[in-house]
Formats: sequence, structure tokens, C-alpha cells
Amino acid sequence: MNYILVGIAGFLIIHLCDPVAIKRIPVVKTIVWVAGSGLLVYALVMISLWPDRLSLPIWSTWLGWALLSVSTLLFLCSLFISLPFRKTYLATGVGEKLITGGLYALARHPGVLWYILLILSLILASKSVLLLIAAPIFILLDIAAVVLQDMFFFGRMFADYESYRRQTPMLVPNRKSIRAFISSLRQARVQDEAF
Repeated sequence: MNYILVGIAGFLIIHLCDPVAIKRIPVVKTIVWVAGSGLLVYALVMISLWPDRLSLPIWSTWLGWALLSVSTLLFLCSLFISLPFRKTYLATGVGEKLITGGLYALARHPGVLWYILLILSLILASKSVLLLIAAPIFILLDIAAVVLQDMFFFGRMFADYESYRRQTPMLVPNRKSIRAFISSLRQARVQDEAF
């Protein structure tokens, strides 16, 4: 149970990055992000290694590993490739521009979608009873955090966020956002071919 509390602390610390970015406090954003991420990753590893195991068929473990690979790749891509890493997580202040293409055309917070899939696949792969308990807590904390970001921070951080909010769903993609996602992929491919 202590590992769940460590994970909760990690979530709370990570989400201090936005107020710190708005206040433009040097170096603190990086420290907050590294500390929170480290606690959350540590908690997830320890919870996944918890000795009490679910009794699941072997095929579910293989499915869990396959989904874990895909969800981890999408999660990392949405948070560390689609967003400019240095400006988002390390530099003082707020990033210069709002990212609205690629995975961010699909939903305003695609990392939450991939995080949910990552946690569910980790349950299948690890068969951890403790992760089955921690999963809903961590998922709800992640959703609550992005709701707070959406309501209180991103509008102050990005001038055109209101327009983006009206055009793109928060978490659950719809037909319009799926078309926008496909269109942004096509545009990116055309730009790559032009170079």
C-alpha cells in the first residue's frame, strides 16, 4: 500500500510543473518534473513486482506484453516526441506554441488515453493484485490532473487554447478529431516528402 502512496505523491508533484511554469521559477520545473516522474515510475515498478498475483490465463500475459509495447510507445511519443521536450519539461516558463497536430489532433490529452492502456496492459503482463488496486486510483488522478490543467492552466499558458478546446475533444476522440488526426498525418507526410 505504501507504493500506492508513493505513486500518488509522484502524480501530485508532477502536476506542480504547470504552476511553476506559469510563475517562471528557474530550475524548479525540471526538479519537480524529475522528482514526480521518478516517484511514479518507481511506484509502478514496485507495484508490478508485488508478490501477490492474479490467476489469469497465459494468453492474457502475452496480450498484456503486446499492448504494453504499443501503449508505452504511444505514451512516450505523445509526451516526449510530439511535444518539444526541452521547452516542455526543462526550460523555465511555458513552451512557445500550442501543439494541435498529430496525436494532439485526436484529443487534447492523448497521454491520458495511452496511460490508461499502459496501466491496463501492465495489469495483464504483471498479474499484480496490488496494481489492480492502484490502477483506478492512478487513472482517476491522471484524469483529475488534466481536468485541472484544462480549466486553470492551459488557457493562461497558451493564447489560442480556447479555440483548440472548442475544436478538439478532451479525452475521447470523435469522428471529427479522428479526421483531423489523419489529415495532420497526411500533411506531415507531404511536408517530409517536400524536403
